[in-house]
Amino acid sequence: MESVTVVLVMLLAVVVSSACARLSPIPVPQPLVQIAFGALIGAATSMSVTLEPEIFFLLFLPPLLFLDGWRIPKEGLFRDASIIMELAFGLVVFTVLGVGYFVNWLIPAMPLAVAFALAAVLSPTDPIAVSSIASRTSVPGRLMHILEGESLLNDASGLVCMRFAVAAALTGAFSLPQAFGTFLWVAIGGVAIGVGVTWAVVRLKSAISGRVGEETGSYILVSLLVPFAAYLFAEHLHCSGILAAVGAGVAMSYAELGGGALAVTRVRRHAVWDSVQFAFNGVIFVLLGEQLPRIVAGAARVVRETGHHDPVWLIVYVVAINVALAALRFTWVWVSLRFTLFRAARRGRKVEKLSWRILAATTLAGARGAITLAGVMSLPLVLRDGSPFPARDLAIFLAAGVIIVSLAAAAIGLPFLMKGLNVPPEPQHQREEDAARIAAATAAIEAVAHAQHQMSGDGAAADLYAEAGARVMAVYRARIDARSKTDAEADLALKAERIERELRLVALRAERTEYFRLARRRALGEDALRRLVRDADLLETQLNPG
Repeated sequence: MESVTVVLVMLLAVVVSSACARLSPIPVPQPLVQIAFGALIGAATSMSVTLEPEIFFLLFLPPLLFLDGWRIPKEGLFRDASIIMELAFGLVVFTVLGVGYFVNWLIPAMPLAVAFALAAVLSPTDPIAVSSIASRTSVPGRLMHILEGESLLNDASGLVCMRFAVAAALTGAFSLPQAFGTFLWVAIGGVAIGVGVTWAVVRLKSAISGRVGEETGSYILVSLLVPFAAYLFAEHLHCSGILAAVGAGVAMSYAELGGGALAVTRVRRHAVWDSVQFAFNGVIFVLLGEQLPRIVAGAARVVRETGHHDPVWLIVYVVAINVALAALRFTWVWVSLRFTLFRAARRGRKVEKLSWRILAATTLAGARGAITLAGVMSLPLVLRDGSPFPARDLAIFLAAGVIIVSLAAAAIGLPFLMKGLNVPPEPQHQREEDAARIAAATAAIEAVAHAQHQMSGDGAAADLYAEAGARVMAVYRARIDARSKTDAEADLALKAERIERELRLVALRAERTEYFRLARRRALGEDALRRLVRDADLLETQLNPG
């Protein structure tokens, strides 16, 4: 009963902290509010959560990484692939080496292997945390796509590096050639297993659906189980479960192109996964806040072992590590962008002068978040001989401190840096979208004409089918006409479309208000009310997806 209560309180804290973050007059990152609520829960109640590292890692990371791989825009990933790969792999190795040696020098009580493990979990960035700031600050879309691509790949590379560092701490030995060979095996094997699990699940689902039809609830549940299946299968074969979860997500995005799922399944599944992402990200930060007093106490003990008896040294360490991370990231981003611009100039493309504000914004936007926290909390509790894992509490505290400071720095610095910042623009997709809508409308008209001919036959209902078909096709012909215009006519058509959408939204809200009024007066039954409100809700979602 106590475990159930803890879970419910944590989820309630996620909901309340989200509301508080939205109500705040200044753009406070939601994770900071969640950490504060977790600390309040830990201080005001007798709740105590004991975290098993392996269970924590298994529970939170696979679904979050799977969803990242599933939803990341692939066209942006391929367009800026060179920059993303340089940030996601080169910067991770640069960070692990630079910060690892720096932390070991700064805190001699932390063994080098543990310092490398800490540096590895600090290397992944978290665009979700930055998105909470971006919602109130104009972060350019292309920069966000680069950060999302970087995050997807550096989550995996950073956590894989952490696993190697932890193995070195547990065994006391490290061989670079052996580590490189093992890395290739765990990386390639992990991705292959993830793709294979998704492929097998999709094929099995298609075979079953073809025989007995699709059951929405079970299909959504299967999608929730896929990342855990990929992760566990890969770990069982000593491959990377992290990369398996990412590979499964990417494979799922391509499997979706077949369009095999029912519309109702896609709509409901999207809502379920949004809820899972919201809850899991939030609970991670609330748990950090709840654990914070014990983490601080353990970290202070390790600091005293170094000869510094003043706990203020903990703050010094956090600030120093943040400065080191920012300096390394700024340097790497500068080199990477200079190299990218150099290659573009050699191809004859026009290149713009590199602005220091772009460098600073990209540096600050690399805030740390849920993956860093989940990774550091998965550090083992004990070594193989049963002794405590060295400096574990200090590593967790430093990671938590880096998360808090990096989020605060992004919240304060990004609005200033983004003001009037010019970045290479996103490609305009309006023409591409218009062409797709015209092609789809043409296909729809042909399908309606064919179906109308087959369904009507020579019977008495032929005129009814002809009438109905004409009405349906008129909608699509109007769409083709509106999307076929160019220049000034196109702008006018889009403006008219926006006005029509606004009026339709007004009408739908009036419909729904009337349905509820009739239901309150007992003039409409509950079943009919649910159907009518659902129809209005779906139409409103279509017209106003944001």
